[in-house]
Amino acid sequence: MFAVGLALGFGVALLVYFSRRKTAKAPAQPRNQLSNSISEVLDVLGPSALILNGTNYVAQATTTALALGLVNGRNLTHKKLLTLVAKARESQEALQIDASLPTGRKDVKLFITARAKSIGDGNVLLIVEDRTESHRLDEMRKDFMANISHELKTPIGAVGLLAEAMENSLDQPEILAKLLRNIRKEAKRLSSLVQDIIQLSRIQGTSKIAISKHVNLISVVREAIDRNSWRSEKHNVAIEFESEKRNVDVIGDAEMLTVAVKNLIENAIIYSNAGSSVAVVIEVANGLAQIRVKDSGIGIGKEDLERVFERFYRADQSRSRETGGTGLGLSIVKHAALMHQGDVQLFSKPGIGSTFTIRLPMVDKKVLKLTRRKA
Repeated sequence: MFAVGLALGFGVALLVYFSRRKTAKAPAQPRNQLSNSISEVLDVLGPSALILNGTNYVAQATTTALALGLVNGRNLTHKKLLTLVAKARESQEALQIDASLPTGRKDVKLFITARAKSIGDGNVLLIVEDRTESHRLDEMRKDFMANISHELKTPIGAVGLLAEAMENSLDQPEILAKLLRNIRKEAKRLSSLVQDIIQLSRIQGTSKIAISKHVNLISVVREAIDRNSWRSEKHNVAIEFESEKRNVDVIGDAEMLTVAVKNLIENAIIYSNAGSSVAVVIEVANGLAQIRVKDSGIGIGKEDLERVFERFYRADQSRSRETGGTGLGLSIVKHAALMHQGDVQLFSKPGIGSTFTIRLPMVDKKVLKLTRRKA
């Protein structure tokens, strides 16, 4: 919002300056005809900027304004902005609105802050700042906090009820032991949730610039498998690892990638049947390192494929409660891949199993050798 005000003030000041200089050094121009100097001013403004004449004809517009779809031909496309321009022209004051504008795509809106100021002769300077991304992040934060509150409430409430039941069962050792086991289970679930929240927060708060170390994916996968060794024994699910190369290097954060792969292997184990196996494979294709985790478990329905990477989303609610899943594991995987300029792909069918593939750009071998030689 400050940027919009600054740009508006700067733009008006320059327009006034160029207008006065034009008046002093050149013959008067016809009403509503704008000089090339004004066009130059608009080009240096950061946000979307437009100048409308007395008949609301768009005399000048920045490329950003065109890209946002604010102009159709030479007409302003949104009634809210036209109303703002008319009021600014009439009042001769700088006016501002926050508004949501349709984009022509279903369920997709443009959220903007717009300011308008009359600059004389019926002309109005309109500056529009695109706040869609900021609005989206605000909504995500609100949803995230609401989900966290809900997710924390369940185990905390359960611990409270179990503790109350224990007070009434002090003389019944068998019941007391069962209640203690349940408290331990809820405490573990709460601990897992907190750890996942910390991991997700760390990933989202990490700058891509900070991820600058050479990482061997073979070591990453071996560490991820090791962290799941107790779980594979508990569920009687074998983990089979295969790599066509001894060294597969990427630039990144080893711990972040280890957590991502660990989460995929953990999910594969949890949703597999006892006596089955999980395959973890590293391959290289088209300059991309691919870490593929495949299971032959229950699979994921088509209706859930697009949503499994959302925070707190669980395709199988009852199974998640049973296993203590937090609903953040796959979200962490997705964010970790994106932070490393990669992606994660999913293929799954109910009754057949699922295959998750993390794809990451590899390190150029010449650059890697040069860097290591300097080190």
